[in-house]
Amino acid sequence: MTDNVNESRILVVDDEPANVALLERLLTRAGFTNVVSTTDPEQGISIVRERDPDLVLLDLMMPVMDGFTFLKEIRGDGDLFQLLPVLVLTADPSSDTKKRALSVGASDFLTKPFDPVEVVLRANNLLKIRHLNRELSKTNEHLEQLVGLRTAEVENTRVEVLARLALLAEYRDDETRRHTRRVGQATAILAASWGLPAQEVDAIRKAAPLHDIGKIGVPEEILLKPGELTDQEFEVVERHAEVGAGILGGSQDRILEVAKEMAAAHHENFDGTGYPNGLKGDQIPLTARMVAIADVFDALTHDRPWRKAWTMDDAIAEMRSQSGLQFDPELLGTFLDLVEKKRIAI
Repeated sequence: MTDNVNESRILVVDDEPANVALLERLLTRAGFTNVVSTTDPEQGISIVRERDPDLVLLDLMMPVMDGFTFLKEIRGDGDLFQLLPVLVLTADPSSDTKKRALSVGASDFLTKPFDPVEVVLRANNLLKIRHLNRELSKTNEHLEQLVGLRTAEVENTRVEVLARLALLAEYRDDETRRHTRRVGQATAILAASWGLPAQEVDAIRKAAPLHDIGKIGVPEEILLKPGELTDQEFEVVERHAEVGAGILGGSQDRILEVAKEMAAAHHENFDGTGYPNGLKGDQIPLTARMVAIADVFDALTHDRPWRKAWTMDDAIAEMRSQSGLQFDPELLGTFLDLVEKKRIAI
């Protein structure tokens, strides 16, 4: 709708040509410059759908299609014409007629024979309301766009913070700083192949890099030690699962909830021999079983401070040897199938 009310699109629907001519003349003299009319209500429906008028002046008593049917038709077109003002013109002043018209979507009434001044005043009032509704709609759309942009900014910032937090865990023992990202991608691919919903797969992709965040609590001389760890040193390393769960716990954010599951249980073994709680089989959260496979595979196939990368064949053979022991056998089978199909790359 134009900012100038007089340029509003007005449609007159009345089966009597004399009434149409009178209304056109009244509206034109009042300064309205965009008035169209028809004596065929079915054609009027088409005009409404094609031109999206700002106001309809509608006769109720017409042959073939009366005004009640006309109103039902346009109001039935979804949300598009729900706010379109319709000024009903009728020679029947009864309350039953008014109630019936209101029930199917009339906005206002004029009783025939109508007062020319009243026609213009009521048309102006309805058009002003139409104008305000359109402006309000534009304002709401603009606000929704601003909220959308702000939400996207917040989400991007949140993802970036999570990614940088994940780097803390690998800062000292991954010179490339890419291990966490690869583990996130590989775990997400496994999750998608397992049939998890897209939203959950996205949460897993963002959460998986945080599975080792608890390593920030492991002293560097232990974390980077080239030889075997003593029993006491290994106990210190084992605590990183609980430390990570503590860091990530207590949040209602889905990504952090998944990350906590992974941090707490990614060293639990499928046969119950893992740590920290000796969980077994399905007691271990699915997300932790997934990230455990991706983490070990990536670690084996890339250089670490204490050893060189294994060959692909040796890494796959080692993973298979741990099927049903360290790893969930069904998940491992799916993962290695993805590796062999090169859907998961090293």
